[in-house]
Amino acid sequence: MKKTLIAACVASVIMTGSVMAETAGTKQMTQDERLSYSLGMLIGDRILKEYTEDINYYIMLEGIRSQHKGEPTVLTMDEAHAEMQASEDRAMAAAAEDAIKAGKAYLEENKAREGVSVTESGLQYEVMTAAEGDKPKATDIVKVHYKGTLLDGTTFDSSYERGQPAEFGLNQVIPGWTEGVQLMNVGSKYRFVIPSELAYGTRGAGASIGPSETLIFEVELLEIVKPAADAEAEAEATTEVEQVK
Repeated sequence: MKKTLIAACVASVIMTGSVMAETAGTKQMTQDERLSYSLGMLIGDRILKEYTEDINYYIMLEGIRSQHKGEPTVLTMDEAHAEMQASEDRAMAAAAEDAIKAGKAYLEENKAREGVSVTESGLQYEVMTAAEGDKPKATDIVKVHYKGTLLDGTTFDSSYERGQPAEFGLNQVIPGWTEGVQLMNVGSKYRFVIPSELAYGTRGAGASIGPSETLIFEVELLEIVKPAADAEAEAEATTEVEQVK
C-alpha cells in the first residue's frame, strides 16, 4: 500500500517539478516563487548536506507539501524520525569502517619508521626533542603545548594556535594521552599516533573527529604543575577558609 502511495506521490509532482525547474531557471519568478525557491535552497544547504544517501527530490517535495498542508502522509512522524536515524547510523557505520581501515594502514606503516616505538596497548610514539626533566604520574596535573591532527593532516586542535598552553589532569583525558605523557620528561617533545580505541573510539568527538579515527598529536611537556591530590587538598583548604570568613 505504501509503495503505491509513494508512486502516486512521484507522479503527482513530476510535472510540477518540471515546471518549477523551468520557472526557477528564469529571472521572472514571482515573489511567492522566489520564497519557495529560497526555502528549497536553505533545506539543501542546512539539512540535506548531512545525508550522503541518494535523495529522491520528488518524493521529498511531496512529503514537504503534505506535512505543510496538514494532509495525510505516507509515513507517520515516528516512522520518519526512525528512518532519519537509520540513515545517520548507516552513514556513521560507513565512516567508521573507512576510518578503521585507514588507521590500521597508517599504524602499520608508521611503526616501521626509524625512531618509532610501540607500547603494549598499541600506542606509537617517537621522541622529537629529548630532555632530562621529571616524568609525571597519571594523577598529576601537567602543562603542555600540543597540536592534534587527523591522518590527512587536518588540524582539529592546537594550543599553539591559541597562543596559550593547556593544563589538565592526566587521569582526565583520553587513554592515549594518559599513557603517552607519562613517558615524557619535562622539556621533551613527543609525537604520538593514537589508535581509535585509545582516543575517542566509535563515538568520535564533535564535528572534527569522526568515529574510530586514529589521531596524531605532537606534545611538548612544559611543566608538572602539581600532583592532582595536592591540588584537590589546596582547593578544599581554600573552601574551608572562605567558609570561616
